[in-house]
Amino acid sequence: MTVSRNKLVLFGAGKIGRSFIGQLFSRGGYEVVFIDVNKEIVKELNKRRNYNVVIRSERNEIINIKNVRGVPADNEIEVINEISSAEILAVSVGQNGLNAAIKMTARGLLHRYMNGISSPIDIIVAENMRNASRYFGEGLKKFLPADFPLETYTGIIETSIGKMVPIMLKKDIEEDILQVFAEPYNTLIVDRAAFKNPIPEIRGLEPRDNIKAWVDRKLFIHNLGHATAAYVGYLYDPGFRFVYEALAVKGVNEFVRGTMMQAAACLIKKYPSEFNLRMLEDHVDDLLCRFQNKALGDTIFRVGCDLFRKLGPEDRLAGSIRLAREFDQPYDMILFSLICARRFRAADENGKMFSRDVVFHKSRKNELRYVLKKICRFDSKIDRDVFDKAEVLENGLIANGLQYMIKN
Repeated sequence: MTVSRNKLVLFGAGKIGRSFIGQLFSRGGYEVVFIDVNKEIVKELNKRRNYNVVIRSERNEIINIKNVRGVPADNEIEVINEISSAEILAVSVGQNGLNAAIKMTARGLLHRYMNGISSPIDIIVAENMRNASRYFGEGLKKFLPADFPLETYTGIIETSIGKMVPIMLKKDIEEDILQVFAEPYNTLIVDRAAFKNPIPEIRGLEPRDNIKAWVDRKLFIHNLGHATAAYVGYLYDPGFRFVYEALAVKGVNEFVRGTMMQAAACLIKKYPSEFNLRMLEDHVDDLLCRFQNKALGDTIFRVGCDLFRKLGPEDRLAGSIRLAREFDQPYDMILFSLICARRFRAADENGKMFSRDVVFHKSRKNELRYVLKKICRFDSKIDRDVFDKAEVLENGLIANGLQYMIKN
C-alpha cells in the first residue's frame, strides 16, 4: 500500500466542505475525495468530477472546482482504503456527524498503519467548535488500540472557519445539486504547530502559532455578532428575513457592534500578545460589512437557529459571558442578546422552525432560569451575578421592549 500524493480525503460534502475546504485544496493542486452520507451528491460528483462555487458579492463570480470525486459514507471498505492512501485528511461534517467521522477515521488510520505506512498523516478538523482538535483526538483513542502511536502518527489540526455560506434554497438545489453559494472571504486559519508534515503551500491557508486565540476570536466576535444580529433583529421585526435587513436598522447595527466590542475587550485581556483594540475594531467593522452582503442572502433563520447549541456553556454567548467574568469586564449587552435569543422563533423558506428549536420552546425550556442553569450551565450560587443581571434585563425588556437597550 502506498500514499497517493496530493490527495485530500474530506469527510463532508456540505456547504463548507465544497465551498471552502474542497475548493482550497482542489485549486491548490490536490485531488479531493469527498466522503458523504448524501448518495445523490456522491453520485453527481462521480458523474461530473467537478462543481461550481458561486461567489456572491457586488459582482458574482463562478469558480469551477475540478479533480473531485465522492465515496458513500456507508461504504466502509472503500472509505478505509481512501483514508489509507491519502496524503492528508480533513473533516467538515458539523457536530452531529463528528462522532461517525471519528470512528471511520480511526478504522482508516489503523488499516493504514497495519499495512506498513509508517509516515504520519495530518487531519484538518474544519469544525466551528472550541477545542475541536482535542475532541477529535480523544474520540480517536476510543476506537484505536491502547498501544496505537496516535501522538506521533497523526497531526490533528484545529482551525478557525470564518467563511459564510448561506442555506441553499430549494430552487437552487433543483437547478444544480452540486453548486454552492459563498462569500468572497477565503482564509482558512490553521494551527501551525500541530502539523506533522510540511504545511501544504496552498493559497488561503494561513498558519497561526496561537490557534486558541484565533478560534476564540471567531467564536466570540464573528459568531457572537452574527447571532446577536439574528436575535435582536428578529425581535425588532419578526418579518425580517435577511441579516442585512436587521443591520440596516441603525439602533440594531450599533447594538450589535457594541456587543462585539464587549467581547473584543475580553479577548484583548486574554490574548494581549495577539490582539489590540485597533486590530479588533477593524475586524468588527469588516465583519459588519460582510454581514450586510445583500448578494449572499444570508437569512436570520440560518444565523440564529439551533438554540440548544448556540446557547451552550462554551458557545458564543454563554462562553463570552464567562470570559468577561474571568477578566472582570462588562457583559450586559452580551447577556441581553442571550435574553433575546430565548424569544427567537424564525422559520425557513417553508415556514418551518428548526426542529430542535421547536423542542426548545416546549416544556418551559425557554424560561430564563432554565436556560441559564440547564443550557448555559451557569450555577445559581457561584454565578449569582449573572442571574441577577439577567432578571433586571428581562424585566426591562418586558416593560420597555428593545428600546430598553437599543436606541433608534
